[in-house]
Order: sequence, then structure tokens, then C-alpha cells
Amino acid sequence: MKKLLLIAAVAFSACTPTRQAGLTKGPWQAQLTRADGGQIVFNFEVADSAGSQVIYVTNAGERMRVDEVRMQEDSVFIRMPFFDSEFKAEVYFNGSLQGKWIRHLADKDVDIDFYAQPGKSERFAVTKPATRNVTGRWPTWFYEGPGSDSTYAIGEFVQTGSQVTGTFLTTSGDYRYLQGVVDGDSLKLSTFDGSHAYLFTALVENDSTISGGQFLAGITARQQFSARKDSSARLQDATTLNTVKEPGTTLDFKFPDLNGQTVSIKDERFKNKAVIVQVSGSWCPNCMDETAYLSEWYKQNKDRGVEIVMLAYERTTDFEKSKKAAEGFARKFGVTYPVLITGVTPADPQKTEKTLPQLTGLKGFPTTIYLDRSGKVVEVHTGFNGPGTGEHYEAYKKEFNALMDRLLQ
Repeated sequence: MKKLLLIAAVAFSACTPTRQAGLTKGPWQAQLTRADGGQIVFNFEVADSAGSQVIYVTNAGERMRVDEVRMQEDSVFIRMPFFDSEFKAEVYFNGSLQGKWIRHLADKDVDIDFYAQPGKSERFAVTKPATRNVTGRWPTWFYEGPGSDSTYAIGEFVQTGSQVTGTFLTTSGDYRYLQGVVDGDSLKLSTFDGSHAYLFTALVENDSTISGGQFLAGITARQQFSARKDSSARLQDATTLNTVKEPGTTLDFKFPDLNGQTVSIKDERFKNKAVIVQVSGSWCPNCMDETAYLSEWYKQNKDRGVEIVMLAYERTTDFEKSKKAAEGFARKFGVTYPVLITGVTPADPQKTEKTLPQLTGLKGFPTTIYLDRSGKVVEVHTGFNGPGTGEHYEAYKKEFNALMDRLLQ
């Protein structure tokens, strides 16, 4: 009888959580399981740091550090550093995690099932040697279904053996770091950064055709896509998507900063200086990449007669909620220039008229406006090619510095 009770106890413990001293160190494979059965796979690593545990979410060349990892009995709570999302999960006997990824939106919370297994460094299993190679540039059309309007992007991939890294470029920015495989003739790519949760799957018909693509984004969104290889493919010039209504225009705005003090572009600190106006938001992954670059650049160049000011378009019109989101975002990147709360959401169809009526229309986030020393707008740049775009990011930095050198002469 005692033996039977012991067996029953062991069997019961095998399917229930148990208290852990911490998460298993090393590589993990995680997945977000959608209601439609789609599974968005990504990887992270657990490490010790200064007596506590930290997590690094890994996507191709990116390692996003997550400091807020809290254990409580048989549960773990992981708050992502950006985009107001978190994981709540139970720790099971084998060290695995099972719970929810929760996104805190402006008016509600949404969640998706989350599972993670320690000791697995692979993202996707490779069952067959790659029979296709997707290295190159791929003009890509995304659409809801047959006959629906499509959106255009350019996929850029590098394949080594079965392993693939790359991104999709659009006129408003890039899809950041994508990582995956070609398994036989099947392409699989994914990414996760706390906002982007993407899975791309498709058939690589031959070395110039991708068909039957499925793009899963976040908790419910789904699109189809197809692509044709073309090394000459280009996007529209990012400086022509949004311009000033009249040449030589100056801006005229004032909004409260994070301390509630009104800051105007007409203030003394901006006079006779080249000014970068950063149209941004804490919810925007491409804005994160741009802010990381501009914050560091400003620290190295602020004595040259330049100022930067960020206009934050948050997902709520409530000042305190917007302030909290923008404040955390700015703190993570060590922003030392003014961050202003516009009080206008990115979804507001009147956002341009309410904030920057001198422009023809805000077409994407981020948008960057460059002013010369007299305050005149000399260029409006829509979107940002971040470090996940490789050579495009390097080209951006070169062009940016050349432009700033001219404005600061």
C-alpha cells in the first residue's frame, strides 16, 4: 500500500508545478501558441548577474537584456524592458515554463499562451538539408486574401547551410531581426522583442520564387505573402513620403515635457542651433532602434550646436499614462534631450493637423525632421533602418552624419 501511495505521489508531482530556486541557466526555446494553432517560436538565455537572474532574448544578432525577473514560489514574472508586456508562468518539475504572455494596451490587456523549455538552443528543427537558398533581395507582397489590397516590402536574407537571418524593409522601417531556417524547400522565420511577435512560413519554389507564405503577427493577425527575387528592387525614397507644405517652413509647436513643463520649439535652447525633431512612441520597435542611436549620438555631439527633441505619440491621451510609458522608454536609452507628450495617439487620423500642421502628413513612426540653424525644415525622413538591416543601417549612419555636418557648418 505504501508503495502504491509513493508511486501516486510521484505521478502527481510529474504534472504539477514545483518550487524552484531559479530558472535553469543556459539556452531556452519558447513558443507563443495562438488560438488558431499558430506557434511563434523564439529563443532566450538565462544567466546570473550581480546575484540575480537576467534573461537575454536572442534574435539573430540581437541580445535584448531583460532585468525584471522575479520568482515567487512556483511562479515566475518577467517584465519586458519595452512595449509594456510581460510573462506570467508556472515553473514545472522539469524546469519548463507554462503560462501567458500579456500585452498591456491603452484600454485593455490581451494575452496568449506561452511555453518554454530549457536546454534547447535551436529555433526550428531541420529535418532535411536545404534544397533552396534564399540569400538576396526579395520584393514581397503581403495581403489579407485573394483580391485584397497588398502592401509592399523587400525581404533581405542571408543563408548559410540551413540557417537564415534577415529582415523585411518597408517605407516606415524594418521588421528588425528575423532568424530561422530553410528546411528542405520550406522557409521558416520568426522574431520576438516584446512587441513584434512574428512568424513567417513559405514554400521556396525555386531560387527566384517564394509562394504560399503565411505571416502570423502577434495574438490574432494573419496575412499571406509571396515574393520574387530581384537584386535591383528599391523602396520609395524615405525623404519624399512626407514633406513640408511650403519650402522654407519653420515649425511651431509646444507640448509638456515629462515634468509637466511646457517646451516650445521657439524656446531659447533651440535658437541658432541645428535641431532634430524625433516623432516617436514607446510602443514602436523602430523608434527604439532610432532612439538608441540618437541618444548616444547626442551625448557625443551636443556641444557642436545641436539639439534633439522627441515628440511622443502614445497609445492614450491620458498624460500620466503617456508620461509613464515615455519615461521608462527614455530611461532605458539614457535619453538626455527633452521628451514631450503630444497628447495625441498614433491612430488619430488628425494627428498631423493637431501637432505638426506644417507637414503634408505623418506616414509612419518614427519620422525625423531636420531643422537648420534658422529653424527652417530642410528634410523630413520617414522610417528608420535599424541595426537588423546590416548595410542599410551603416548607410543610414553615413548619410545622417553627412547631413548633420552640413547643418552644423
